[in-house]
Amino acid sequence: MEQKPIKKVLVANRGEIAIRIMRSCREMGIQTVAVFSDADRSSMHVRYANEAYNIGLAPSSESYLNMDKIIAVAKKSGADAIHPGYGFLSENSVFARRCQEEGLRFIGPSPESIQMMGDKISARKKMIEAGVPVVPGTTEKVTNELEAIKIIKEIGLPVMIKASAGGGGKGMRLVKKESQIASSLRAARSEAKTAFGDDSLYIEKYIDSPHHVEFQILSDKYGNTVHLFERECSVQRRHQKVVEETPSPILTPEVRSRMGEYAVAAANAAKYEGAGTIEFIMDSNLNFYFLEMNTRLQVEHPITERVVGVDLVKEQIRITEGFPLPFRQEDLKQSGHAIECRIYAEDTDNNFMPNPGTITHITEPYGLGVRCDGYVYEGYSIPIYYDSLISKLIVWGRTREEAIERMRRALYEYKITGVKTTIRFLERIMDTPDFRNGEYNTHFIEKNSEFLLADGICDKKCEDIAMIATYAEYISRLENKKTNAGSPIKKETNWKGQFRRFTSRF
Repeated sequence: MEQKPIKKVLVANRGEIAIRIMRSCREMGIQTVAVFSDADRSSMHVRYANEAYNIGLAPSSESYLNMDKIIAVAKKSGADAIHPGYGFLSENSVFARRCQEEGLRFIGPSPESIQMMGDKISARKKMIEAGVPVVPGTTEKVTNELEAIKIIKEIGLPVMIKASAGGGGKGMRLVKKESQIASSLRAARSEAKTAFGDDSLYIEKYIDSPHHVEFQILSDKYGNTVHLFERECSVQRRHQKVVEETPSPILTPEVRSRMGEYAVAAANAAKYEGAGTIEFIMDSNLNFYFLEMNTRLQVEHPITERVVGVDLVKEQIRITEGFPLPFRQEDLKQSGHAIECRIYAEDTDNNFMPNPGTITHITEPYGLGVRCDGYVYEGYSIPIYYDSLISKLIVWGRTREEAIERMRRALYEYKITGVKTTIRFLERIMDTPDFRNGEYNTHFIEKNSEFLLADGICDKKCEDIAMIATYAEYISRLENKKTNAGSPIKKETNWKGQFRRFTSRF
């Protein structure tokens, strides 16, 4: 197969993932093209790229989801490939096919693989054919409410109702009681229609006390497939991952080996090319079942990179160029332990509502074993139109215990003002006994909510005092400067007395 080097990549995304992709491209000597909406004109990925082009209004439907505009920019800039990142058009088979038709290389799997694995029903069928264990449930789309009620009664409660075209927790409902069936079906169908334009559902047995474990895979154009081990993703809120780690604290070597073999079998069944993720759900007895396949780069891919030592974006590009994988399964090993925390601009005291605004100060953590994939800076205004993810904080340690302590230290050093963030919430996760012991599942946040969401008044007071002390020091220096300049302040300020009165309350 002919190998054609890529010279210029258009990154059809924004924020931290756009910058992360561009960094690997720069190391490979590949030029990058950024696209941006009106709301992202001052975004860091626009500054980092070799070229940048405006593609429309702030709403994603007018910009990052507009295939025609993105392809037009790719042609205008002379890009020969498009990397979709994650989200937006990354798992859109129509976009992947459009790229092919326009003579542009899509850095990702084929349109056929995306379509097959993107539809949860067809993916389940394919996995059953390949001998991969799947959760008991339907193998056909459910569109009739009476039919759904009948199926649920046959499977037995509890069950999960899921959108066939779904992902990210949308169009998903847990049903524990018969009285919840009808309302859950209507809600799931409505949400699925809004999110994906398809209201068809499927139903599967609910696994009690589940763990969410996923395996990273790479497949080239020559039929070579490897897995790069697992990521434990069970710290979730509303089906959205919050903290991920690798290796999983619950897997035995035997279970890890079997899951890896099934992950490779799943990728081969889909005739997959590129980087992808096979997601499994596991019960408390370590029985596991295929959940879905993500046909793109995952948000949490950096922890795999850190533990295995492979740049996944570079491998995506090399596979697209036509190069075979440079390693075999026996060459890959896990070294140490890595943890990722997702930092969101959210108000944890107000039901995690997005909190867009202007960053007035930011201090990112550094030091041995710390990586911060972000895109915000002082003076940057976080738009209201997109996901509230600010950055991903990744740490590595020789052991899980060291990784946890390093994450605690890094979160302590991470300071952002101007918007509310989830940093303090993540600190509490690191301090929770269930997490530290590795004894947690997808109910972790719900189970520990009282501790995780307890009023952090002491932390807030300490931060307030530190801010007031800093301001007091600034005023003091300002007064001294004016006095020394021969122009004393006419009216003496009383900030020292006010500061003493304020701090005496703590």
